[in-house]
Amino acid sequence: MSKENTKSKKIWRIVLIVALSIIFVILSYASYYLLSYKRVKPDLALEIKNPIEEMAEVGVTYTAVTYNIGFGAYTADFGFFMDGGTEGRAKSKQSVIQTVSGATQTALSYEPDICFMQEVDTKASRSYKVNQHEQILAQMAGYTSVYAINYNSAYLIYPFHSPLGAARSGVLTLSKFGITSSVRRSLPVEKGFSKYFDLDRCYTVSRVPVNDGRELVLFNTHLSAYTSDGTIADEQFMLLVNEMNSEALKGNYVICGGDFNKDMLGDSSVYFGTDAQNYTWAQPIKEEYLDGKNLTLIKSVNADNPVPSCRNADGPYHEGQFVITIDGFIVSNNVTVLGSDVIDTGFLYSDHNPVYMHFILG
Repeated sequence: MSKENTKSKKIWRIVLIVALSIIFVILSYASYYLLSYKRVKPDLALEIKNPIEEMAEVGVTYTAVTYNIGFGAYTADFGFFMDGGTEGRAKSKQSVIQTVSGATQTALSYEPDICFMQEVDTKASRSYKVNQHEQILAQMAGYTSVYAINYNSAYLIYPFHSPLGAARSGVLTLSKFGITSSVRRSLPVEKGFSKYFDLDRCYTVSRVPVNDGRELVLFNTHLSAYTSDGTIADEQFMLLVNEMNSEALKGNYVICGGDFNKDMLGDSSVYFGTDAQNYTWAQPIKEEYLDGKNLTLIKSVNADNPVPSCRNADGPYHEGQFVITIDGFIVSNNVTVLGSDVIDTGFLYSDHNPVYMHFILG
């Protein structure tokens, strides 16, 4: 056998070994990802941190704030790969700590009696495993709170230069009133093979006693954005609305705050001049689902100085970037809303701006 043939066989052997190694790695990762699939159990009772006995009162003016803090990654120059950017994780652990601190301080500056937060990581690669839940509680020490895992996903190796990794993230409700009980409700997600790439979603239901014998029922939610089937988002919203209406029919006061991932203004382009046509998730929230219900959608906007609640993070925040309002509140008709607007942070701490609401029970 010639030296050339021997050399050629060695090269092909190396190529075959490399190819088989790559296939083995791919299959191993795929097996890990599929076998790691699981959903958070439905109807989970939640632990109440720092329990207090304070009641809410009828006729008193209160303030609520809702804020998706974007897992501490979204500085104003951050672009997320799922939005058309390039990054999958925050710039550094210190950046996460500073960003979460700034977001929390912004919320605190409005002295909220109730604060709803979303995308609060507890142990996630994308946020360098900073326990944002504990960090926020340390800053908001006077509040009672409940935290629910929204999703707990397996390690995602993409994008390769900045992998998203494993993500454990949730929604946090903080209150100056005593919470007597709280539960996590699972929301429907994608079906079939798509379910392996769709994150868990939930809302929480927390109960606060009111001095007239009723309850103030607080709903905190973060609905799906990246779904291939729009009916999933409709099912999620209907399930949420139906339970809210059930509580309202009992005579309870209901407030839902969160990230609805739908246009809360109906057509945000009227205010911000950016078209949602290319963004399938950014469609109008279906107000018709509230017809016949004892609920009101609060449109948080100042027409003279409109501020959006969310930017599409396809790159650093810049003029002309797609913006929209998808965060806000829905309340029962026995809650009087005195005013609500988006707080302009310039997207300094998140791809979302917080939203506040002044209200009275009764």
